[in-house]
Amino acid sequence: MLSVADKLKISETIKAVENKTSGEIVTVITHSSDDYFYFPLMWAAALALVFPAIYYCVDAALAFFSSWLHFAFMPLYLAQVGIFAAIMLLAQWQTIKIRLVPKSIQKQIVKRLAYEQFYAQGLHLTRARTGVLIFVSEMEHVVEIIADAGIHAKVSAQFWQQIVAEFVAHVKAGQVAEGYIQAITQCGAELIKHFPRPADDSNELPNHLVEL
Repeated sequence: MLSVADKLKISETIKAVENKTSGEIVTVITHSSDDYFYFPLMWAAALALVFPAIYYCVDAALAFFSSWLHFAFMPLYLAQVGIFAAIMLLAQWQTIKIRLVPKSIQKQIVKRLAYEQFYAQGLHLTRARTGVLIFVSEMEHVVEIIADAGIHAKVSAQFWQQIVAEFVAHVKAGQVAEGYIQAITQCGAELIKHFPRPADDSNELPNHLVEL
């Protein structure tokens, strides 16, 4: 999803920040947080089931104006099968599939995967509880930043929300690497302010971008 040069820039930015703070920043990216298989299935089934009602309404309207003009449609059953198959086929294109999923559900699914990654990447195990996950789900254009307990006490939620909003704008513009570097730099400035690096600090988590 990103070039080797982009990944190197992200890793170097994390390293530069962590040289000045006890905080640990982990970046994770995925193309999509779910395959969303059930949503095309649901839409295809619903429209196929609704089709007979539309058919009879239009046919009745035509019959009202002309006794000899009727729909020359194929049998309803075959029409329903065709509609179902067509929608399922079209929904294999990701740009169409993602539009069938409500944005609120997309955000819930991305948030769930982000929290799973927070624990999978060991951010809850840092010595001072100062881990920060920056998670991007590209297809949904959703960014999640999760900070551990040690940071929540000193950094407001509004701070993270502003970074997320700016990052989402970068993702929508196809500038994922730039968004990461800006977010890491902004997070780093706050971590350096509240959690300067002690003399005995060590790098507890990897600096490279994790791709799912």
